[in-house]
Amino acid sequence: MTREEFWRILEAANSCGKDDAEQKQQAIVQQLKGYEPAEIVAFEIILRELIAEAYDYKIVAAYKIINRYVTDDQFLYFRCWLIGQGEKIFVETLENPELLAEVVGYKTDTDFEFLLYAATEAYSQRTGIEEEDESFPRGVAYSNPHLNYDTCILSMKGEDWTIEQLPALCPKLWNKFRQPE
Repeated sequence: MTREEFWRILEAANSCGKDDAEQKQQAIVQQLKGYEPAEIVAFEIILRELIAEAYDYKIVAAYKIINRYVTDDQFLYFRCWLIGQGEKIFVETLENPELLAEVVGYKTDTDFEFLLYAATEAYSQRTGIEEEDESFPRGVAYSNPHLNYDTCILSMKGEDWTIEQLPALCPKLWNKFRQPE
């Protein structure tokens, strides 16, 4: 599987349920289970590479402004949501997180945790193997420490910031989402 195919799968899923995470995940699973098991594993690898690419101080700053607080899990699910928006928004947001001011609304659910389970579910359906083992997409990905988002071996890209710097870092987002404490 190529990144182009990965993005095509996500774009097709967006047309099925862009605002419904479960529906979108099921659309991805439906597409993926038509691929060979090795291609489903490749989907997981690409997903994890993209999650790592978005492990960036400026992305966490944008999310902090939008959500007001950040945990490791929430930031992971947000990066999944960002990937789930499609290639154009993902790439442009990595370059300029201020784009999110035009994409995210006050009631936008920016959690797409379900994306983390799509390849595993598709693999299970495709192979008929119900109990997850090291052959499953997550098992293969865990064997590469740079793709294991649970170990936090990755170094955050960019420069760290303080809360006082957020208005200057992302003024459009700050003006849209700031609320008195």
